[in-house]
Amino acid sequence: MSTVEANVRPDYDDELQKITDYVLDTRIDSAEAWDTARLCLMDTLGCGLLALRFPECIKHLGPLVEGTMVPHGARVPGTSFRLDPVKAAWDIGCIVRWLDFNDTWLAAEWGHPSDNLGAILAVADHLSQKRIAEGEAPLTMRDVLEAMIMAHEIQGVLALDNAFNRVGLDHVVLVKVASTAVAARLMGASRDQLLSALSHAWVDGQSLRTYRHAPNAGSRKSWAAGDATSRAVRLADIALRDEMGIPGVLSAPQWGFYDVLFSHTNRDLATKPEAQRRFSFQREFGSYVMENILFKLSFPAEFHAQTACEAAVTLHPQVKDRLDEIERVVITTHESAIRIISKEGGLANPADRDHCLQYMTAVPLIFGELNAEHYEDEFHAAHPEIDVLRARVEVVEEPRYTRDYLDVDKRSIANAIQVFFRDGSSTDQVEVEYPIGHRRRRQEGVPVLEEKFRRHLATRFPPRRCERILALCRNQALLESTPVNRFVDLFVI
Repeated sequence: MSTVEANVRPDYDDELQKITDYVLDTRIDSAEAWDTARLCLMDTLGCGLLALRFPECIKHLGPLVEGTMVPHGARVPGTSFRLDPVKAAWDIGCIVRWLDFNDTWLAAEWGHPSDNLGAILAVADHLSQKRIAEGEAPLTMRDVLEAMIMAHEIQGVLALDNAFNRVGLDHVVLVKVASTAVAARLMGASRDQLLSALSHAWVDGQSLRTYRHAPNAGSRKSWAAGDATSRAVRLADIALRDEMGIPGVLSAPQWGFYDVLFSHTNRDLATKPEAQRRFSFQREFGSYVMENILFKLSFPAEFHAQTACEAAVTLHPQVKDRLDEIERVVITTHESAIRIISKEGGLANPADRDHCLQYMTAVPLIFGELNAEHYEDEFHAAHPEIDVLRARVEVVEEPRYTRDYLDVDKRSIANAIQVFFRDGSSTDQVEVEYPIGHRRRRQEGVPVLEEKFRRHLATRFPPRRCERILALCRNQALLESTPVNRFVDLFVI
């Protein structure tokens, strides 16, 4: 048995080099990706503005030390805060994710790639103001949209084949990695600096998923992405100061990410071939994820329930006057929905409710709609009929739905609902395979997205400013050429 260890410093892991080369060298030439990024920017900011109506969100915002003044500080849309980029990223990421209403990506891993806007907008706004003060040209919104496309791609491609949830890790690890990459690029990182930043993102201890699942679901899931984007900006800044990286952060035997965090048990280290413990890349980095992103257009609900909510709204007229006659409600769904959001028993808080398939089906069956207020404690307490109906819900898996969910050419998120009454009658089964925010329904969804954005703007700004923002965001060329600081000016209170 050897009593010494070979101290040969390796090259950076190939996975880090692949991400770095993409961020530094790739030109995005997909018109669809640029246009979808514009829609994503609108939707993401609108979700953040709506969240400012909720005190539990607002309490987390602002400087850590009251009264702190930050020269060229990054602004938090919908507020008067001007913060250092690290805290601004936290705040922006928090408001964007708070209501579970921003975009979604579903694959072996799940997530919300627009969470990365927290880091992107905070860094871009700060840098633009700083550049102007130094007599240089500011960044433009084209830089922001490009960073969004790249962050979506990094997070989404890593999620295609690699199930971090299977080892108990939360998907915000991918937010941190993607945000670190694009933030470092915006800040002018060299290749070595960007590699260093990415290595530090992976070497961090990563978040556990337990705060998203019964019985521990809670509001941390609403600020976890903000926390990840904030950490990303901090790590990018550290790397820009020429801090050394950790080249073998993923692959180092015993001490690296793969062996420590990407194995189900220690036994896997002995039984699994090394290749199966490494990330799998289903495709090269490009613009696929932004082109195929899923928007939550109708319901602030965990995405696996979107089509169930849509089916429930369709059935509402047939059941609203027969609620006491319902014997059972059968939800036919896919495996991921069962694993993530199917639950019974008490629901302790809004975060618990918006991750409960049965709750998110019962509310629109009863009321014909589902909005953020329907998850609040006061609403739940005032309507005991929700839990009565929830107890009558049965959930079954349809294998075809599960297959089509993972099919790269379909990526459906199917649910079907049928209501059975005590007299032996029933409704038809209403099946919805693709939600309105799916790429297959993009043409139908764009007007709904714009109207959603208009409504959310109106919760914070006077009509004239709402129209000005909306007109700018509808004009691709004008938006791309707008300086970042001028764009953010429109969202400041």
